[in-house]
Amino acid sequence: MSSRIFQGIILQMKDATDRCIGVVDDRGSVVACSELSMIGTRLEDFHGALGDYPDQVFTSNLRTYKPVSGPNAHLDYAVFVDGKDNTARCVCLLASVAFQEAKINYEEKHNKTIFVKNIISDNILPGDIYIRAKELHFSADVPRVVFLIRQLDHTEVSALETLSNMFPDRQKDFVLSINENDLVLIKELPSLQENDQEVYDIAESIEAKLRTELNVGCVIGISTAAKHLRVLAAKYKEAQIAIDVGKVFDTEKSIIHYDNLGIGRLIYQLPTTLCEMFLNEVFKRNPIESLDQETLYTINKFFENNLNVSETSRKLFVHRNTLVYRLEKIKKLTGLDLRQFDHAIIFKVALMVKKYLNSQKKEA
Repeated sequence: MSSRIFQGIILQMKDATDRCIGVVDDRGSVVACSELSMIGTRLEDFHGALGDYPDQVFTSNLRTYKPVSGPNAHLDYAVFVDGKDNTARCVCLLASVAFQEAKINYEEKHNKTIFVKNIISDNILPGDIYIRAKELHFSADVPRVVFLIRQLDHTEVSALETLSNMFPDRQKDFVLSINENDLVLIKELPSLQENDQEVYDIAESIEAKLRTELNVGCVIGISTAAKHLRVLAAKYKEAQIAIDVGKVFDTEKSIIHYDNLGIGRLIYQLPTTLCEMFLNEVFKRNPIESLDQETLYTINKFFENNLNVSETSRKLFVHRNTLVYRLEKIKKLTGLDLRQFDHAIIFKVALMVKKYLNSQKKEA
């Protein structure tokens, strides 16, 4: 397909110069040329002159060449122009720029992966999504789930290839590199049900693969199902939010589903000024910082055991009366009796709000 693009540009450039212009592949075979009889022939001077200059303009005894590298730094193709003077060099460089732009534009128009990446990056107008999907024979209304895979501690370039090999169907599943740390899998799941275990199984298989083969730790955010392509960008944001909220409120989890964020999602969307006002209102007597680590540990254990005094004291290996004494101490300091359900809810939310504020200060 690229040869047709190149040939079209060459025909447009033919009237601007009397030099022979063409393109060779990585084997030196002519794939497009202003001299039609040369197409399919091999230029023996190409590899001999290439030498140690894979990305720079170079000359042979007959021609000037400008190599162009592909995504893996391997030679993709090279532009050539007859002659080795300054005119040949200028024509060669100009032709190279024109070919590259045309190739990029063609791939963006006809490549499904680039199309999907443009959707989640908001680089395409909503009204154009359906039209472009139709041009690409792309099913627009098949349920899809977005998995955002964020590499932790250190990153591996080969993680993209590993993930691509796990999901090889390039027509239905799309693996994208977003930045140095983040990869995205957009997985087509036609039979997906609400809270389907299948999405967790997929996430667990990804996590295990990266850990065992590449020794890479990761956290994975999962979106709710996208029923149409036009909402894919919103689902990508859901996966981002799942990771952002999870790292504040569920630090022990490595797989977080947007649908299971609970009250953490609500707190995450509140302005910090409102959160600070809430804490000041709850802790009028003493700030939350007045509670030492042992007291906070006792409180968390009390919540974990559903406000059950006997069970909590057993888990803490303390006498029941000792726990009651600690709860009374908390009541005197804060004015909140954790044995009362309403007070316990307020305190629980306050702890989450404080955790959120601390995370915001770290990022600032």
